Amino acid sequence: MDKVLIVEDEKVTRTALARILEKEGLQAIESVDGSQAVELFRRESPAVVILDLIMPVMGGIETIRVLKEIDPSIPVIISTSSGDIATAVETMKLGAYDFLVKPVEPGKLIITVRRALEKYRLERELARLHTSENASLERFAGKTPAMKKIAEQLKQVAGTDFSVIIQGETGTGKTLLAKILHNMSRRADKEFVKIDMGSMPETIIESELFGYEKGAFTGAVQTQKGFFEAADGGTAFLDDLENVPLSVQSKLLSVLESREVSRLGGRKTINLDIRFIAATNTDLQKSVRDGKFREDLFFRLGEFIITLPPLRERAEDIPFFANKFSELAASELNMPLTVISSQAMDRMMQYPWSGNLRELKNVIRRAVLLSGGNDIGPDHIEFLLGQDKETGADSSLMPLREAVSSIEKKLIRKALETTKGNKARAAEILQVDVKTLRTKMSEQGIE
Repeated sequence: MDKVLIVEDEKVTRTALARILEKEGLQAIESVDGSQAVELFRRESPAVVILDLIMPVMGGIETIRVLKEIDPSIPVIISTSSGDIATAVETMKLGAYDFLVKPVEPGKLIITVRRALEKYRLERELARLHTSENASLERFAGKTPAMKKIAEQLKQVAGTDFSVIIQGETGTGKTLLAKILHNMSRRADKEFVKIDMGSMPETIIESELFGYEKGAFTGAVQTQKGFFEAADGGTAFLDDLENVPLSVQSKLLSVLESREVSRLGGRKTINLDIRFIAATNTDLQKSVRDGKFREDLFFRLGEFIITLPPLRERAEDIPFFANKFSELAASELNMPLTVISSQAMDRMMQYPWSGNLRELKNVIRRAVLLSGGNDIGPDHIEFLLGQDKETGADSSLMPLREAVSSIEKKLIRKALETTKGNKARAAEILQVDVKTLRTKMSEQGIE
């Protein structure tokens, strides 16, 4: 139940106002002067204040100043006689929401209070969203200068319908960034539809994007909505944008410009309300120069461009993400929180991380498992990073099959050594099931 604080020294007026409000399902809190009102305000946290201008002990002007210092968003409705209207208008400069002339008309009172409540709720919700938005960005980006810049860019563009291109190497977190951008937008309660352009065969791209009518082609046994229709009202996320064939790029441009789509085999035009976000791990401007990507489509999709730097260019972010991934892994594996030793952290900060955050997350996840709930030491990290070194060891000096077999044998032995022969944990590290591990051990003659 919403609380309304009535600050009025005349008992008859105060009681009358309280009865009107209580009939409307509101909780009235009564105060005889400004001094008492401040105490009640701190204790009861009302959503609206109705404040008389002329009172003993602490007048209306002084009271509104104090209340606004405590909570700048609180709507204060001034109650005044006709002779004090000029003063009441002056209180608007101090942040008063509105004023009512005595004797207050019940209908006018309720309308004003309801509007004030709506304003208060909206401002509180915006403040909550801003706080959660900052928390979400901080959890994603950390606090380093490079990622603070990304966070500021997100705040700038989130409230618009600009089409956005997120560019960065594989594993830098482009999909997660796109989801955060969607959640910060006015479309947050609508669909976020990810369209993986990299895994979609060229022969079915159009039918998947635009949908099709029954009988449009062999196998079209029923009408099917496309990805764009599914994203109507929300966000369409085009992942691996560089893989959109030239033959489809012109049609995609048409959808972007008209916000209309026609299903294959259909004559009806369907209006769309979509925000487009795209991601790429290549230099699209070079693709434009090479004639592989339409320049007009690039500029239409890239109304705003965010570039995620690779992890090797921001090594100072590694401790933040390593600890974050460690907490996630401990929760997933139902293990105690693990401390990453300074030596292990130093080793990770020197590593180039060609797979960026995705690689770091994978290494930390396996390191948590290897540690068995103890501190993650340099040995855990060296073993996992060393897999890359071993993958390249002398493989060019022997037939491929022999090289793969040799590396496989080394990794299995190292995993078993690290886990003290625990096959289940070794299988987890090597990302295979126990049955596969046993088969491989038998093939390699490992007991």
